[in-house]
Amino acid sequence: MARLLVVAGTSTGVGKTSITLGLLEAWHRRGLRVQAFKIGPDFLDPGFHELVTGRPSYNLDGWMCGRERVRACVGTHARDADVAVVEGMMGCFDGVDGRSDAGSTAEIARWLEAPVVLVLDAWALARSAGAIALGFERFDPELRVAGFIANRVGSDGHGRLVLDAIASACRGAPLGAIARNEALVLPERHLGLVSAVEGTLGPDKLRALGETIERSLDVDRLLALAAPVEAPPRSGERPAAPSARVGVARDEAFQFYYAENLEMLRAAGAELIFWSPLAGELPDVDGLYFGGGYPELYAARLARNVAARETVRRFAEAGRPIYAECGGLMYLAETLEDLDGVVHPMVGVLPTTVRMKPRRMALGYTEVTLTGETPLGRSGTVARGHEFHYSTLDRVPERIQRVYRLSQRGDAERAEGYLIGRTLMSYVHLHFASNPELPRSFVAACAARAART
Repeated sequence: MARLLVVAGTSTGVGKTSITLGLLEAWHRRGLRVQAFKIGPDFLDPGFHELVTGRPSYNLDGWMCGRERVRACVGTHARDADVAVVEGMMGCFDGVDGRSDAGSTAEIARWLEAPVVLVLDAWALARSAGAIALGFERFDPELRVAGFIANRVGSDGHGRLVLDAIASACRGAPLGAIARNEALVLPERHLGLVSAVEGTLGPDKLRALGETIERSLDVDRLLALAAPVEAPPRSGERPAAPSARVGVARDEAFQFYYAENLEMLRAAGAELIFWSPLAGELPDVDGLYFGGGYPELYAARLARNVAARETVRRFAEAGRPIYAECGGLMYLAETLEDLDGVVHPMVGVLPTTVRMKPRRMALGYTEVTLTGETPLGRSGTVARGHEFHYSTLDRVPERIQRVYRLSQRGDAERAEGYLIGRTLMSYVHLHFASNPELPRSFVAACAARAART
């Protein structure tokens, strides 16, 4: 039976990811089977988790997926692990509004009945760290804050001072202090951390993270604080026999996929064929799935792979199903203007230009209602996802059908989701667990097309 804990923070930027990776490495080096999870709509941190553990990391999101799906995800994927670590997002109580814990790390921790280890950035703190820790410990009586980690302390003496302040005020255990070390900080760019596939977490840095955690924290006590997690009963259902081959774009430019989305496609009968629009040739498949990523950073290389662009365009013109979200939409546009203002030809399915200037951030949870027949489902189908991008689209001609009605908290509803033939393109990253009909519909659309060829 796996033991489970949640690594939370007092705010964004306190070092949750580095500490989580160090814990994963420390326990992995001890021979434990470690399963990681990430709270919220994040694609970058799970990539680092997988690099350390060798296992897919799964996103847990209360708003998109709901309580039962979150609990089932953890119970299922931690079933054969010794320890499961859930990395929180933002500050522990930060969610969709200021009046509840909806969508927050705290909400997920309560659903999982998991102890929370809170990370504080102690660089500019002394005894006040005790007040902050006490506030988090008492803010929600139903949340078990089991321990505290002081990050970025300036010296051994500073660390002892901070931990003494916490110990004098709180019930939770002071678990150690980590010295400030900029060499262990993971580099960032406009959408967050530089991704794992780009080699930013090499063996030397990973080894240093693990050694820092072993040296600075009471790792044995951390493991003892973790709570057992019950696995759900095994389903008697057998996975569907493969009925369609789905090509999934995955390389440095396209890497933002929820692990659960891919698993749900397989469960619906898809054989997933991974390929690279940067350097590869389109495989023999019945449908295509383009996730998000950084096409703006690789626009020149994408443009140079003319054979792939032309084959994808012919694939779309033949009426074969394509689902593209965010970075995938950018690739399927006519042209892409990169961060330097250079315009590159793309696939040319969507007759518009994507621009990175001026940079405008779009960020938020999004509910999607389908308003037309699509490869993901019929009109009236409802799903949930999120938007996170800095690019903008030039005007899309009115003749292009919009089949999404988007709803975001505090904003007026708007039309999006561009459907051209059987190609569906949107900036929204959908989580298939919000509506399991999505992957089933997409695989069925691919299988139906395969049966006609």
